[in-house]
Amino acid sequence: MSAAITRRIAAALLASALFPVAAGAADQALIDAAKKEGEVIWYTTQIVNQFVRPAVDAFEKKYGVKVNYVRSDAPDVILRVVNEAKAGKVQGDVVDGIPTSAALKKQNLVMKWVPEGASRLPKDYVDAEGYWVGTNLYVLTPGYNTSLIPKGQEPKTFADLLDPKWRGKIAWGSAASSSSAPGFVGLVLAEMGDDKGMAYLREFSKQKVANLAVSARQVLDQVIAGEYSIALQIYNNHAGISAAQGAPSAWIALQPAFVVPGVMSVTKDAPHPNAGKLLIDFLVSAEGQQIFRDTDYMPVDPNIPPKDKTLRPDGKDWRYIAFTPEQADAAMPKWASIYKELFQ
Repeated sequence: MSAAITRRIAAALLASALFPVAAGAADQALIDAAKKEGEVIWYTTQIVNQFVRPAVDAFEKKYGVKVNYVRSDAPDVILRVVNEAKAGKVQGDVVDGIPTSAALKKQNLVMKWVPEGASRLPKDYVDAEGYWVGTNLYVLTPGYNTSLIPKGQEPKTFADLLDPKWRGKIAWGSAASSSSAPGFVGLVLAEMGDDKGMAYLREFSKQKVANLAVSARQVLDQVIAGEYSIALQIYNNHAGISAAQGAPSAWIALQPAFVVPGVMSVTKDAPHPNAGKLLIDFLVSAEGQQIFRDTDYMPVDPNIPPKDKTLRPDGKDWRYIAFTPEQADAAMPKWASIYKELFQ
């Protein structure tokens, strides 16, 4: 990751107090076309109860366009769209996630379109080629069970994670995803370089990390349930959400954090393209970004900070490495190969 990109994103994260900008609204022609289509089918990676339902309720109330959603993890969303395209019958109108749009763009399966309102967002949250727009920011960190590890005794650094006392007590997801083991591999390599990073990973492989074929949220849930003490590469806002509900959950501000935007695209042959565009336009608007904030997610709009400002690294006291979806997608085969070699 270039220092220039990281500096640009750092500036964007701090811009809200300096550059207030009004959000644009969907034009009437798009609204009318979407209403004529009547519905939109959304393939989403977001948590249904946490975000999808509140967002759907607000969108349907505002525009009267029905939203039908299917919740899957990113690899399943990608496979679903690919299979529909091969069958010549695309059903999903919009997709979201971290790797989804980048992977589908390579196969010419998403439309070249971003909403006009995206012009107010930091440029690193809008695809330079125009195929996706960022909707929310993901910060990936370790999480832990505070009943099993009292606060203050949690591992705080990469070196701490090598302590033999954590052997067999750490878990992560096994999918080829930024929010799973390969993402942690990528973070280590980006921070330490290939030689030192590989040496660290070989040593870390002795910790016998549990490979779970579930989402990052479900890895954290198993840690909260006491199956393991530590979860790696989880979304730190999920740990915060659970803690606010009384669960023994906390996250660790590991230096650096892995930061990547969640993005959305309209599928190339969407059956309801205008309704799909309107949904994305809504989620990128100030109103949609406020829903992300209100449901404890991190908006990409620099003028709408998260409710818990500690969740978002400032680039100073808490460093981070920022990845675009394309960068993560391009590096994923390497990261996944190293993960399989050392940890499976």
